[in-house]
Amino acid sequence: MTQRWKQRPEGSNWGDFGPDDRLGRVNWITAEKVKQGIAEVRDGRSFCLSLPLEYPGGNLLNPRRFPPQLFAVVREGRPNMALPLSFYDPRITDVSSDDAALLYLQYSTQWDSFAHIGSMFDADGDGQPERVFYNGWRGGSDVPDVQDRGVGEPRLERFPSQGSEALGIHNFARHGMQGRGVLVNLWDVCGEARTWIGYDQLMRAMETQEVAVEKGDMLCFYTGFGDVILSMKGKPDLHRLENSCAVLDGRDKALLKWIDDSGVSCLIADNYAVEGLPAKPVDGNHASLPLHEHCLFKLGIPLGELWYLSELAAYLKEQKRSRFLLTAPPLRLTGAVGSPVSPIATV
Repeated sequence: MTQRWKQRPEGSNWGDFGPDDRLGRVNWITAEKVKQGIAEVRDGRSFCLSLPLEYPGGNLLNPRRFPPQLFAVVREGRPNMALPLSFYDPRITDVSSDDAALLYLQYSTQWDSFAHIGSMFDADGDGQPERVFYNGWRGGSDVPDVQDRGVGEPRLERFPSQGSEALGIHNFARHGMQGRGVLVNLWDVCGEARTWIGYDQLMRAMETQEVAVEKGDMLCFYTGFGDVILSMKGKPDLHRLENSCAVLDGRDKALLKWIDDSGVSCLIADNYAVEGLPAKPVDGNHASLPLHEHCLFKLGIPLGELWYLSELAAYLKEQKRSRFLLTAPPLRLTGAVGSPVSPIATV
């Protein structure tokens, strides 16, 4: 396929996996990496790494995302929930239930696809920036404003772009997203205090905990934020949400360089955005989410957010381990920008 760009962003790997690449460093989650993950299974014990998908509750973390809504499928005019089928044929003894859900795909435990964050970048080299996503895939044409229909009501219009169709979450689902996970316990370093983690702090934590990462590993950060969310029982407090637990400092250039050099295939955290949001202020034109730009736009590194890592972290600490088999496929929903995920760690 013809290359879609004449110049690529500084520090990016566009084209390194081919001009038509849609997987980025997920390409490094190879059969060998799966076997390395399987080799970490000693006890045969599994941990669910997903929050209940109705958490965090409300829409304080993001005012544009709302909890799931479950409703019964209608069957011949009746809600099909604990429905005796004898209504339709008195000889039938079955009782049937069938439901549907309205999901904001990035409300709770999730993967971000590369279609989630792009950048205004002059990929054509003509002096005019355009909407571009990882590996030069383009954004959509201009779309009309969509009028609000009331709080919590879905906007049914969808305006797909080349980027979302090419780089949607279905690519990760088809690849598999199973390999070796590695966990760094930032809660042990920071506790519940809001702490910005840069390169120096991360290296100290990894050295103290004897954590090593290799090419293709899926790197997880346990901060305790998932515990904070669960403790609020679906009624979160905004001040506590904004002032709790460790976040990566997306403005730390040394940290961004290490992420590149480390060879990690994915970054995952139990906090809201992996990085601190809002990011530290800077002058001039800049990305508001610098770690997202670095990972999703430049390097093709998926981000996992709002995972539940508490029980796994406690087990690994007790066993003096940091590695495990991670199985985390998203929904195979073509063109979706993100997806809920119910990851499993096996140790």
